[in-house]
Amino acid sequence: MDLDAVRTFVAAADAGRFQDAADQMSITQQAVSKRIATLERNLGVRLFTRTARGAQLTIDGQAFLPHARDLLRAEERAIASVRPGHRALRVDVIGRRLAPAALLGDFHRAHPEVELDVVTLFDADAAIAAVRSGTIDASFRAVTMPGRQLPGDIGAARVFDEPVQLLTGPAHELAGVRAVTPAELAGHRIWMPGLVPGTEWAAFYDDLAAAFGLTIEITSPDFGTEPLLDTIADSRSLATFVGERTRLVWPADHGLRRIAVRDPTPVYPHSLTWHRDNPHPGLAALRAHFASRRPAPSDGEAWTPAWAQQ
Repeated sequence: MDLDAVRTFVAAADAGRFQDAADQMSITQQAVSKRIATLERNLGVRLFTRTARGAQLTIDGQAFLPHARDLLRAEERAIASVRPGHRALRVDVIGRRLAPAALLGDFHRAHPEVELDVVTLFDADAAIAAVRSGTIDASFRAVTMPGRQLPGDIGAARVFDEPVQLLTGPAHELAGVRAVTPAELAGHRIWMPGLVPGTEWAAFYDDLAAAFGLTIEITSPDFGTEPLLDTIADSRSLATFVGERTRLVWPADHGLRRIAVRDPTPVYPHSLTWHRDNPHPGLAALRAHFASRRPAPSDGEAWTPAWAQQ
């Protein structure tokens, strides 16, 4: 249905005269008549009766009027849903248990006036493509992994260095220590079935393993977080890496241990990425929020891949 014709019909119904509707819409009376005639033809009914006093709605016109107003209101809502400043800020956080979700939660508490639409995309390539197309406004990612430089229209800023921790079960030989160095983990079995080759997080852990002579196993299917925690809890030899702000919940009898890794502390480099031409005011607020909030690891020197965006 032609919404310009519907809009003209509503204007004529409110004004009571085609000429007044034409003046209001800055078009000719002939254009008003033509639009309404087309609408009547499409509906198969007469909407107005011409009289000496102007144009009066027929019974069908009176029945159609509230629905015509609903159509125009729906049009306004549809436009507002995608207009920067009137729609929610769409932000990719990779996973809802991971640090970016917590970071975005911090932003929401500081700026409750900014409406958010939180999404989770798989990897950096998918996220950057979505930012470029306007499907999302921003993404938290580790950039730029080897061989994948950011396009020139994408901005990025390092916003959070997340310390990596070792997670063990209570029977693991390192379960009783408060901290370990990366070098001390050489020879231990670190199991991370969720690492997917080609992703930015796989690139990070590949470089970490190469830098310190670690063995990271990705064998067996990835059945999710809970089965991983069950296996770690019962193992004397398997451990895994987790981010300091990764939210994990396990049964009390699992007795899992989070152990700090220090000297140096491996940190996962979370950056905020966005399209440089995106005018959404919420994006400006998000960028400003993180501009001065990048914390440093609390203990010793930090390690991160050489390719990580500074």
